[in-house]
Amino acid sequence: MKSAVETLNPTRVRLTVEVPFEELKDSLDAAYKKINQQVTVKGFRKGKIPARVIDQRFGRGAVLEEAVNDALPKFYTEAVNEAELNPLGQPEVDITELKDGETLNFTAEVDVRPALEIPDYSGIEVEVDAVEVTDEDVEKSVEQLRERFASTSPVERAAEDGDVVTIDLQAKVDGEVLEDGVANGVSYTIGSGELLDGIDDAVKGLSAGEEATFTSELKGGSAAGKEAEVTVKVTQVAARELPELDDDFAQLASEFDTLDELKADSRKRLANMKQFDQATQAQERVLEKLLELVEVPVPEKLLEDEINTRKHNLEHHQLGQMGLTLDKYLEIQGKTAEEFETETREAAVKGIKTQFVLDELVKKEQLNVNQEELTEHLMRRAASSGMSPDQFAQAVVEGGQVPLLVGEVARGKALAVVVEAATVKDTNGEIIDLDDEEEETEAEAPASEASESAEASEEKTEG
Repeated sequence: MKSAVETLNPTRVRLTVEVPFEELKDSLDAAYKKINQQVTVKGFRKGKIPARVIDQRFGRGAVLEEAVNDALPKFYTEAVNEAELNPLGQPEVDITELKDGETLNFTAEVDVRPALEIPDYSGIEVEVDAVEVTDEDVEKSVEQLRERFASTSPVERAAEDGDVVTIDLQAKVDGEVLEDGVANGVSYTIGSGELLDGIDDAVKGLSAGEEATFTSELKGGSAAGKEAEVTVKVTQVAARELPELDDDFAQLASEFDTLDELKADSRKRLANMKQFDQATQAQERVLEKLLELVEVPVPEKLLEDEINTRKHNLEHHQLGQMGLTLDKYLEIQGKTAEEFETETREAAVKGIKTQFVLDELVKKEQLNVNQEELTEHLMRRAASSGMSPDQFAQAVVEGGQVPLLVGEVARGKALAVVVEAATVKDTNGEIIDLDDEEEETEAEAPASEASESAEASEEKTEG
């Protein structure tokens, strides 16, 4: 077999392959054997029909077609490996010549990973928010904790903001009560925004035993997205009572004996959270700077597939679970369809570029992923998915996604290398020295932006 490569553009090549006919022998034998098992000819046992009889009865062309279909993937793969290409997706194959007993010639056009030149990135400089915890931050944190320990007690008065009301609901669409539109004994905090639009105004001012009717768009259920006439009846009004902010509260709500100790711990926790956010911000901004340094051509077919994947996941998974249509989502976000298309394309481009650049860095820096790093990453992914580590690991193995997880960890390590080499200053002009261990953990956040693109590319490459 002989092959040659023609570069059509930075992300697409054409392979020209010439195969001597004798190299089709194994595929021809397999074709005759397959046809033998599929047909019957009077006077011959099944599977024992001579090749010449198959040629006469069914045509040599049918045998050649079967043989070529069997052989093409093997010769294509050999040509790809010989040229050391990194294909993305399935090739477009065109048989240019097939002469029985002489030769098989074909071309294959396919998208490939672009060759990237990673420049010196040690000069990257970024600015991040300073870690500052104010007294107001601490007070807000303690107040939120206080809210969690609030108690309620029934009151004989009309409902007000902040009260907890027990209500019965009935929803009608076109005058008919929905089968799933009745709910009794629902506990609702006025002003929380956790139920239907308009319910706060409807229940405020009502006492136990009173009801009101309002119109609202249903967020879920059989009539999600439709306007409904909702009747709400208040069966109880309860006032929320917050505990006093003192040492007794500290002992109730924490392991601390005094309120001062509780506040000091809150300050420490807030500082840790802001350091986490600062590290993530540093990695995101370093990644943006890195992408600006590298010229990354994006295969158009891969880009279109990535855009479609993102749209599908948004519409059929995220929005579907919330009972929202894409149009309603755009209305809530205050975006036009054109703005959504533009943002989705930009995000897809960034995701693909991130994957390509970080993968190239993995090779350049010769980064490897050990079992411990993979296990730690798997544990984190399992926690975020709501699955147990064993369940998540089983799903990953059965889905053939282990290489995807390895790629995610490797890209995180690659980004950590760049962050370590960069100069990171906060808004106060102080140089930030990010802890190495923290970098490796946190770097996966921006690196995972390319995970969908990575998965698509891995599947296409394997294909």
